[in-house]
Amino acid sequence: MEVTYRQIAPDDNAPLAEMIRKVFREFKIDRPGTVYTDPTTDHLYELFQVPKAEYWIAEASGKIVGGCGIYPSNGLPEGCVELVKFYVAASVRGTGIGKQLMAQCIDSAREQGYQQLYLESLPELEKAVGMYEKAGFHRLQQPVGDTGHYACTVWMLKDL
Repeated sequence: MEVTYRQIAPDDNAPLAEMIRKVFREFKIDRPGTVYTDPTTDHLYELFQVPKAEYWIAEASGKIVGGCGIYPSNGLPEGCVELVKFYVAASVRGTGIGKQLMAQCIDSAREQGYQQLYLESLPELEKAVGMYEKAGFHRLQQPVGDTGHYACTVWMLKDL
């Protein structure tokens, strides 16, 4: 399978939102206080048109199979950016696509001059949390900043 990694484009909004919400339904985490009900999920291209934000798409056979970004979320300390909206379709999990997307975002954060990478997740996404830990993220006791995703109860940080 040949995978292309590229920056988000305006036409990606609908298929990307559909893929993200499908992942949420798959893990039964489709509830308020998550990306599932966040209105920006339908407008990710526009959301990422701010300075020092980037969103990467993984595409296979012309279809979006994953995405991950960095975003300067509200309330984060100076030099810290959030790893956001990181989802991979079930059909390609375990192929290294997620690992490559995360590596691309880590590289992007470093290139943008950030010193830390923060993320929020849910306990139901235990395999993803394990991947974050292997990548050097450590768990926090409370959230950092004000993402608006109050249902997330796993908070992690990585020094770059």
